[in-house]
Amino acid sequence: MTDNKKHLIIITGPTAIGKTGLSIFLAKQLNTEIVSFDSRQFYKEMKIGTAAPTTEELAEVSHHFIGNLSIHEHYTVGDFEKDAIKKLNELFQKYDNIVMVGGSGMFEKAVTKGLDEFPKVDDKIRQNLNRKLENQGIVSLQKELLQTDPDYYRQVDLNNPVRIIRALEIYRGTGKPFSSFRKNQSVQRNFNCIKIGLKLPREEIYDRINRRVELMMETGLLEEAKSLYPFKQLNSLQTVGYKELFEFMDGKTDLETAVEEIKKNTRRYAKRQLTWYRKDQNIKWFSPFEKEKILEFISLSCD
Repeated sequence: MTDNKKHLIIITGPTAIGKTGLSIFLAKQLNTEIVSFDSRQFYKEMKIGTAAPTTEELAEVSHHFIGNLSIHEHYTVGDFEKDAIKKLNELFQKYDNIVMVGGSGMFEKAVTKGLDEFPKVDDKIRQNLNRKLENQGIVSLQKELLQTDPDYYRQVDLNNPVRIIRALEIYRGTGKPFSSFRKNQSVQRNFNCIKIGLKLPREEIYDRINRRVELMMETGLLEEAKSLYPFKQLNSLQTVGYKELFEFMDGKTDLETAVEEIKKNTRRYAKRQLTWYRKDQNIKWFSPFEKEKILEFISLSCD
């Protein structure tokens, strides 16, 4: 049963658009705390390359699920659903409104709608797939997915080995396509969701991304990537901003090219984020500069 007095205010949109600043503003105005659903920011060793909130920003408002894991931990969207719902239940004992912010659509969906039930499969299957990724590269996994589950192949981010491996381990373990287990039936949560999406003209988003990547390089992204290089095969590090610099460290490209690849791949990531969220009819879209207007909309929605 939904409690009409409890509201989860979800702030989403493409990377580099200003979600962190808005979420802190809203949390202060509403006197509440922030729950992150940015799956890249869970890892404490990946601060710069994931644009995690700064120490100063974290001190302004209580945040949850920022730097709470190590890259060496295996953490799934299912784990997040369980942990986030537990945390929200705790926070709703203290607050009527909670701000949730991020850009990882699947993780937001896990909290707001729940996940489909998938069968348990042998851990050795995932280990074998990880070895295939390491020895033969992601293209080999993409080809296997196309052959075994063309429906999911058309939907998944083909540059995300974690998602591809998840689909393949289900297929190998059950003989049935991953997509056949996806029923898309929503669970009933005991809170209301108010969804705010941030948007700008594409050129402005891309310009912000380019400037952010340059700032990351100035503030030590290369040094951070060097410290993580010995663990480059971990699933948590198969992400934009790190894999391009690992290519540079492997001598496969020069630094200037690697930085341009980070910009290009981040722009592609932003495009995929927007494609995902445009399908959600419940999102109310604003410019990130309309903070007062957003606050007014939330106030009216909570009445």
